[in-house]
Amino acid sequence: MFTEQFFELLLDFGDEWAVKEVQTNLELNEVDIFVEYFPTKSNLKVYDYAPMRRWRHLDTMQFKTFINCRLPRLEKEDGKVETVPPGWAHKHHRYSYLFESAVISLLMATKNQTQTAQLMRCKFDVVNRIMHGATQRGMSRRKESKEVSEHLSLDEKSFQKGHHYASVLSEPLSGKVLEVVEHRTLAACHTLLDSTLSEAERKQVKTISIDMWEAFKRVATEKLPNAEIVHDRFHLIKYLNEAIDKVRRREVKAHAELKDSRYALLKNEENLTEKQRIKFAAIRAANLEVSEAWQARENFKESCRNRSPEEAAIIFAEWRQAVIESGVKEVIKVAEMFANHLPGVINAMITKFNNAMAERLNGKIQLLKSIGRGYRKFASFRSAILFFYGKLDLFPLNSR
Repeated sequence: MFTEQFFELLLDFGDEWAVKEVQTNLELNEVDIFVEYFPTKSNLKVYDYAPMRRWRHLDTMQFKTFINCRLPRLEKEDGKVETVPPGWAHKHHRYSYLFESAVISLLMATKNQTQTAQLMRCKFDVVNRIMHGATQRGMSRRKESKEVSEHLSLDEKSFQKGHHYASVLSEPLSGKVLEVVEHRTLAACHTLLDSTLSEAERKQVKTISIDMWEAFKRVATEKLPNAEIVHDRFHLIKYLNEAIDKVRRREVKAHAELKDSRYALLKNEENLTEKQRIKFAAIRAANLEVSEAWQARENFKESCRNRSPEEAAIIFAEWRQAVIESGVKEVIKVAEMFANHLPGVINAMITKFNNAMAERLNGKIQLLKSIGRGYRKFASFRSAILFFYGKLDLFPLNSR
């Protein structure tokens, strides 16, 4: 069926390797290619051969394809004996570079290890091992490239049920995940920055976008001496949205028009459906506290424009005073919290750097969890995030 010459041309492993035999198993739909070594350097001689090994290769039509070889051990001039590495695979792996590259490409498309294993007709463990190895390889290459990040985002992501979080360090402009560590404690955040950036690189960071979690704020202050803290707009608006919803839930008991109005109040006005638009108009006309809360959010969003720090401080003070005069306790509480973190809030109002990209990543990571049906081990969760969203150089250099 398949000839030695056919695979000799396809594989092209070089002058020192030759296809000597091809065995086809029609029952298992498998083809085994047996490769032998022929030394081209006259000053080296074969000492002996290692036991036969088998590597999974790319399929040949409907046939699973395997490369078989007894790797030779050569005796060098100094008397030392070394095993000749296979040119088609990593010395410790049982799959070829081309098979590994195909798994990486398919996994990037499916984002599902189980589905990738089924499509590649291999075990889940093989796909999982390739993902971990590619992530480790990509992270090593990134360290060697000495890339400098001047703008960072530090955000949290739930890992498992309960208060079990991971801290994610990323770049707000590119959306590239730099590193992920388990927990969101001060110690975990210190480890995150220490493992990702050298002391010199930390001094080059100009902005760090974070929410108001105290551990994030402290580690940013301690580890990034030249960085301005920016409390990203996404989280600021999120706090105001939560206040609006609390007011709605408080008032809905006495005002029937607030029933089923949650999304009409929380969505951007331009994104409302026609039914939500009618509901929203009725709420605005009812002169309720939830309308005051909604207006406070819109006024704050309008204040986030390109301004000087002095102008932003004045505008914030006016906004805060208006909130206090409104008497809506839920929004007043948020305004006081903003006032307690004023420098970061002012920076959020005047800078274009924020966690919007980090929040999009947060959504993508959540989708990743859903597709993978959760991750039991943090190491697997970290590898998956960096594999899919680290923008790493994942492929083996020998793949072609």
